[in-house]
Amino acid sequence: MRPRLSLPPLPLRLHHHHHTLRTYTTQPPKPPSHPSTPPQPNLRHNRLILALTGATGSIYGIRTLTTLHQLNIQTHLILSKWALPTLRYEAPQYTLPYLNSLATRTYSPRDLAAPISSGSYPVDGMIIAPCSMKTLAAIRMGYGEDLISRAADVCIKEGRKLVLMVRETPLSVIHLENMAALARLGVVIFPPVPGFYTRPKGIDEVVGHSVARMLDVMGVNVGDIGVDGREGDGDKEGGSGGGGVMPAEGRWVGWRK
Repeated sequence: MRPRLSLPPLPLRLHHHHHTLRTYTTQPPKPPSHPSTPPQPNLRHNRLILALTGATGSIYGIRTLTTLHQLNIQTHLILSKWALPTLRYEAPQYTLPYLNSLATRTYSPRDLAAPISSGSYPVDGMIIAPCSMKTLAAIRMGYGEDLISRAADVCIKEGRKLVLMVRETPLSVIHLENMAALARLGVVIFPPVPGFYTRPKGIDEVVGHSVARMLDVMGVNVGDIGVDGREGDGDKEGGSGGGGVMPAEGRWVGWRK
């Protein structure tokens, strides 16, 4: 009598508890880059690191990325673990593949072997927009547990510009002390406080103004890209007038007699 063959047990089906970004059939139009864009005189390497964290305000990071893309400035993009759920909830039309297509290079937040984690890799600075209080605390304590906090730590030790668009309210004493400690080291603390002297026509222009002001602090000239994300029209009242941030007649135009 032949021995009975036994088949190996079927592998168990594993259920992974994770959620991917939603997929949409349409995405925002990719902003054009301009090959003839003049070089940025304040950027030695024409290369910036941009990170998004889990704080609310994903649109600020998205708008920063699209503006840098339009200006042909190299961007090294990092999205934290919690930036993805926030992005999915607040701006699902901007999918991860779409954002990756706008960046020069992208990195996992766990990739501490990335070139931007070394001070020998030349960059002009780093922007974290939005910046969570967790990331703020990690940078203040020098706790380079992920690529975002490590790259920020590198910018501080190398004397490079670091801009944190912090997002939280109300602010506790812990938050304020962390900000004050970093400000003493030369880090720019830039909460996205809207300026209404530009007479914004909607949220898009409110966001655009904060991003343009932040890039100005970084030393980036936004040129004719206005607060609405399109090329400005200096001939019209309220146009960028080549500055891209303020109305053509100046911020206090409404006060003139």
